Amino acid sequence: MNKNLLSIRSMLKSPLNIVVLIVMAYVLITFLIWPNLSLLLGVFRQNGEWSLDVFSKLFASERAMKSLRNSIILAFALCITVNVVGIFIVLVTRYFDIKGSRILFLGFATPLLYGGVVMVSAYNLIYGSNGYLTNAAARIFPEMDTNWFKGALAVILVMTFTGTGSHLLFLSDSISKIDYQTIEASKQMGASTWQTFRAVVLPVLRPMVFAITILTFLGGLGALTAPLILGGENFQTISPMILTFSRTVSSRDLAATLAMFLGIMTIIMLAILNRAEKGGTYFSVSKVPVVLQKQKIDNPVVNAIVHFLAWLLWLIYVTPPVLIFIFSFTNASAINSGQIRFEDFTLSNYSRIFTDPAAIKPFAISIAYSAVASVVVVFAMLFVARLIQRHRNTVTIWLEYLLHIPWLLPGTMIALGLLLTFSTPQPLVFGQVLSGTVILLAIGYVIEKIPFTLRMLKASYTGVPDNLEEAGSLLGASEFNIFRKILLPIVLPVAAAITARNFNALLDDYDTAIFLAHPFYQPLGIFIYNATESDTLNDTTALTFVYTVLLMIISSLVLYSVYGRSSKPAHARRRFGLGWLRNIFRRRPLPNEMKEVMN
Repeated sequence: MNKNLLSIRSMLKSPLNIVVLIVMAYVLITFLIWPNLSLLLGVFRQNGEWSLDVFSKLFASERAMKSLRNSIILAFALCITVNVVGIFIVLVTRYFDIKGSRILFLGFATPLLYGGVVMVSAYNLIYGSNGYLTNAAARIFPEMDTNWFKGALAVILVMTFTGTGSHLLFLSDSISKIDYQTIEASKQMGASTWQTFRAVVLPVLRPMVFAITILTFLGGLGALTAPLILGGENFQTISPMILTFSRTVSSRDLAATLAMFLGIMTIIMLAILNRAEKGGTYFSVSKVPVVLQKQKIDNPVVNAIVHFLAWLLWLIYVTPPVLIFIFSFTNASAINSGQIRFEDFTLSNYSRIFTDPAAIKPFAISIAYSAVASVVVVFAMLFVARLIQRHRNTVTIWLEYLLHIPWLLPGTMIALGLLLTFSTPQPLVFGQVLSGTVILLAIGYVIEKIPFTLRMLKASYTGVPDNLEEAGSLLGASEFNIFRKILLPIVLPVAAAITARNFNALLDDYDTAIFLAHPFYQPLGIFIYNATESDTLNDTTALTFVYTVLLMIISSLVLYSVYGRSSKPAHARRRFGLGWLRNIFRRRPLPNEMKEVMN
């Protein structure tokens, strides 16, 4: 009997494993495979007959073809702008000796605190037609066009500044692993600062830059929020067009076709990335003998220019969050006037958030959805990841492949598949209609976070010594008791960190919520978008600033809990009043893979 069959038989001896397999098979078929398959069938099978007419319909639609072109233009443009800005901010904070680099880093890290619809709306509320800085400039220059922050330029600018978080996390890590002795050797051989950077540093960064470029391209191709809010009529991309087409029955086939196009492009780009990694394009994360020391820029003119550009970018990065914080204490009239006066400051916005049920409702809904989805997906993947890590056979390999589908397909396609499939009674959910109910969005959130959660928990289980389980088995413990008493306490800190990370990422979600949210229970992302789309600023719009501040506070706590502990000694950490939060992560450090994949 071969090893594969033996592994399957061993796996099926445990009732727990059987239950896990049955439950996951049901979830995969019902909420992942069938909705996307149904979406594709709806494209090619209409009125009971197979047809390719939808492509003729797509090519005949000027709006659809224009959205395709705009998405491709946006994707390629971001590959340039995000890399230029991202590499620059990493170099000035981690490689070159720049005055105030720590302060610069804090400013450049603001996209890690808030993102998605919150960040796009923040930029629009600052630079848009009714934005504070636009109104202030209009008072000085009455002839200026207040609609200047619209179209392709606005979308590219905002997505550039919001897309550099990956560079700050991953490229910084790559630079920290450069051997300083190599740089010194290059200098001793007469190489200039630029020559050393080009010959020593750049080859180390190139693999990570390549991976980030692929992900940036995919992000631009499937972008929804920024084009929807800032694109205007002249710059709509694929995802906003999918949203528009999906709202009309007669054009849902076009929406499905565009979603399919996104899926194909995503798979192709990820295949390219995977092939490059298999070819050895990745960079080793092993330790180096000598810690890198920051390099001085010898040319004083170049040094001055770099300093100026660094602080100019810093100002661009910090302006939105600083103004958001300030205006969270003002009323809408202060924003409309473009002036900040002492008498405009008030605590009424914060008071309303915590006393008015209508104001707290979207925030409470987001917290509820995020908490439920985060806990459910981590709880489920605790068992699945263990099953996949413990038993390597054909069944678990295919299970792992299928659970990574949400990483292969764009969120727009998955959400649209769930919406269209469950808009009619389905036998797999006992004849129920789930579209328009509160449960479908929770399902969408869980599906969205499965791949990340599975990968991180699997990495955590891999680090558990085998002798612990062997000792439990020799003492007569069942597989469930081994899991509960031995494995779970070890993995729990990582599980808690993943839960916190997922919770934080879902709080301001818009892309999935706009398709699946209940009309009377809409989360915060939709509320903020609707407030941003208002023609005039009002007190409801002012509440979005308070929501954004609260989200930044929550994000900061999450980032500190996940990343902050490892960078401080124990005696320093005890100075902060977050002991209850730190205790969650005290038993076991996070695996390196988690630090690399988080974004």
